[in-house]
Amino acid sequence: MTRPIPTRSAGGAASVARGLRSARVASAALAAAVALVLSGCGVGVENAPAPPVSSAPVKPSPDARAGLQDPRTITGPSTAASVSEVVPIQKRSSPKLPVTLTDASGTAVTVSDADRILALDIYGTLAETVVGLGLGDRLVGRGSSNTLESMKALPLVTQNGHELNGEAVLALRPTLVLTDTTLGPREVQDQLRASGVTVVFFDPKRSISTIGSQVESVAHAVGLDALGRKLAARIATELVDAKERIAAIAPTDEREKPRIAFLYARGTAGVFFLFGKGMGPDDLIGAIGGIDVATAAGITGSKPANSEALLATNPDVFLMMTDGLASTGGIDGLLKRPGVADTAAGQHRRVVDMADGQVLSFGPTTPAVLLSLADAIYRPGAAR
Repeated sequence: MTRPIPTRSAGGAASVARGLRSARVASAALAAAVALVLSGCGVGVENAPAPPVSSAPVKPSPDARAGLQDPRTITGPSTAASVSEVVPIQKRSSPKLPVTLTDASGTAVTVSDADRILALDIYGTLAETVVGLGLGDRLVGRGSSNTLESMKALPLVTQNGHELNGEAVLALRPTLVLTDTTLGPREVQDQLRASGVTVVFFDPKRSISTIGSQVESVAHAVGLDALGRKLAARIATELVDAKERIAAIAPTDEREKPRIAFLYARGTAGVFFLFGKGMGPDDLIGAIGGIDVATAAGITGSKPANSEALLATNPDVFLMMTDGLASTGGIDGLLKRPGVADTAAGQHRRVVDMADGQVLSFGPTTPAVLLSLADAIYRPGAAR
């Protein structure tokens, strides 16, 4: 569906573009650091090696756990299958606008036009939510975390991983930008707003418990409150179903639960962290019936994954982003890092990876993400 392109003076656009270039250069390093701390999502999330899985509910059989191996003794790597697509709560929706709101930055914003939308955050959550609300045909671009098939043909407006490209954004003439502080530099979003683009900021925090409120916040901003409530309710139902299915294959005895560490790696140099409480993986690991060893060790936020930290936590399983694992040289490269080979996970070469743009999205695809991770942890033969 072709959307009309609103006009803007060439001189004004050129002036804003020059300002965006300056802001981006000055803030690139800071944005990268903030992105790492806030999300742990990484660079280059275009390739997901596993086939997609469906989020359609399938009730587990009562004896689903029967015959499964102790997850602490499984050896070898597994790739959690990528999630297929977000099913819209309604095929095509008609926003009721204008809407006036106070966004997460404390700014009063009036949304009067949602014909050309950019939904940009480091997790990919906002764009997935837009699709779930039935406005996927109004998306005019994407960030590097938006890896679902339905978005791959959209122009990319981020560069160097998760740095906003102001010129690319302006070229798409968006009428509405939905974003948060996980992408930067912040000056880009501020100057977009100053140029006349409607920009709405959302809470950057992500967890399973915040999915419903995040969905309803996005729905309110685009004038679809009723559909937002329906989508949030559907996700809540799917989460209950996913947890029931996972409970059927996960050990109930605390002593048999896999001890899992989320490792964030980029390259073979210094970017190597354990993610602990409040970083997102703690939520995922608990939901799939595992023990987050970093949180259990009292780690809050991220901590360098040095030998001391790895040996102190001694996980049975390393959970990683697919491109992060590849960037460090795959399993063999990972085992060369100090301390990795001395852990139980290292000795068993037990690494579970999942597509970068999906594993920490915390949105409409989360129930399917949990199911995919659980398969990779407990029955890797079925994970693909």
